[in-house]
Amino acid sequence: MGSPGLNQWNNGRYLGVTEPISLGGPTEFDVIKTRELEKFLADAGLYESQEDAVAREEVLGRLDQIVKTWVRKVSHAKGFNEQLVQEANAKIFTSGSYRLGVHGPGADLNTVCVGPRHASREEDFFMVLHNMLAEMPDVTELHPVPDAYVPVMKFKLNGVSIDLLYAKLSLWVIPEDLDISQDSILQNTDEQTVRSLNGCRVTDQILRLVPNIQNFRTTLRCMRLWAKRRGVYSNVVGFLGGINWALLVARICQLYPNALPSMLVSRFFRVFTQWRWPTPVMLCSIEEGTLGLAVWDPRINPRDKQHHMPIITPAYPSMNSSYNVSFSTLRVMTEEFQRGKEICEAMEESKADWNILFEPYPFFESYKNYLQIDITAGNDNDLRKWKGWIESRLRQLTLKIERHTCGVLQCHPRPGDFSDKSRPFHCCFFMGLQRKKGLPVNEGEPFDIRMTVQEFKNAVRSYTLWTPRMEIQVSHVKRRNIPAFVFPGGVRPSHPISKAVSTEGKLAPKSKGSNSGSSEKSCLVGQGADKDADLGDETKKKKLVEGSVEDNNSKLSNTGGNTVDMLALEE
Repeated sequence: MGSPGLNQWNNGRYLGVTEPISLGGPTEFDVIKTRELEKFLADAGLYESQEDAVAREEVLGRLDQIVKTWVRKVSHAKGFNEQLVQEANAKIFTSGSYRLGVHGPGADLNTVCVGPRHASREEDFFMVLHNMLAEMPDVTELHPVPDAYVPVMKFKLNGVSIDLLYAKLSLWVIPEDLDISQDSILQNTDEQTVRSLNGCRVTDQILRLVPNIQNFRTTLRCMRLWAKRRGVYSNVVGFLGGINWALLVARICQLYPNALPSMLVSRFFRVFTQWRWPTPVMLCSIEEGTLGLAVWDPRINPRDKQHHMPIITPAYPSMNSSYNVSFSTLRVMTEEFQRGKEICEAMEESKADWNILFEPYPFFESYKNYLQIDITAGNDNDLRKWKGWIESRLRQLTLKIERHTCGVLQCHPRPGDFSDKSRPFHCCFFMGLQRKKGLPVNEGEPFDIRMTVQEFKNAVRSYTLWTPRMEIQVSHVKRRNIPAFVFPGGVRPSHPISKAVSTEGKLAPKSKGSNSGSSEKSCLVGQGADKDADLGDETKKKKLVEGSVEDNNSKLSNTGGNTVDMLALEE
């Protein structure tokens, strides 16, 4: 996994499916801005201490010993003789940010347990291993998700959060020096195994396909932090997750092989602002392979043709890693790319700095209407399970709203949850709502999403671990009625964020008043805000709310499961 030098590019060799856009090396300005960026990332606490790194390695070693004990126990239970029991083996591989070398303090450990053909996923992994883990005092918050697209066991081991997948190979014995990069290991495996191994194999391929690993890592750390600050880091709700951002950054590294991280960040925004989705992003050509596994191909697979933002994995079998992206989330990311491009251009003219690029996204100032999804359970353990399940289904609510309103009502799901400490075992999610721009506004005309919300509620209640005290409520909330507990310290800000970049790429002036429509508007350019005149008298709004209005929030659901009322947007 070496890093090709400049002379290789001049000899016509390049990584990727096209030639580089530029072979230019760094300028003095690039060197200065890269130093500033590296300091910014260090000050942001993105790098793990040596002590934490050692502790993480110890946890990985402990986990490896646990699965080795587990597979011998399974082999013994299946009647294997003593010699075969002792030869039985399982092995832990890492994936995600840890394997890429860009993890930070407290990051989850994404791991894969590779086991032999006689150790099943359903009984042996999710029952025998689960029960072993449940009895260990150093294992906490154990949460199996066997019905996920990629089945996973979530838990903490010595305080370190772990996502553990299972890959069952067709081998009777797993060698300690197993090479998972070989396509042949996928032979005679099921789909869940292929998906589980995909993360490790893709990570290794990415590191082979970038021209300079260190520059790639610094740039990826930057883009991951930026995406989290701007609220677009979450595969589960329809944005992009870690592997998606890694693939996008790797492609920019291929296109600018000799650039330093500061330029790579700038070019990232320039390239993906102009990208014509759904043209796929690929690091290498798609290989058909010899095992007959399905690869991403919109020419023959109708489902692949429906993907909005294809980002293709480089390891066989090539898949679209960003199938969760919807029209609404693509819109949000496109606007954020544009904002990033304008700030980077302003930085080149010394009119902005890294702090402005990384300003947190003002989600609760960016829309006038929101959906609030409240969930409750009977205890902490049930709430953790219920919350994870609901979060995994929020994307379906976004898609249903898009489909049932023909794309006119746009959703912006916010990654992460909030908790009202005054309510036991409670948390909630939020979605920003707006009418699609450019369409005529019919004053007071509501959207009827009663059946949409009811379908969503019915779907989430099919949860296999559902208990009667697991409840969900969906409410329409105006911006001014957003609960105080979502704000830092539980205090609602008195004025909008003071800095932003306008559509012309100029820094917006600092707000001079909390009620200024124009100043608020300047802070929300490219973030879903439209004309923001005085909100007006609520009593003038047409609103049908289950016969009553409570705190100006129109309820969209209730614990009784009755139909819900119209959604009247405040324009």
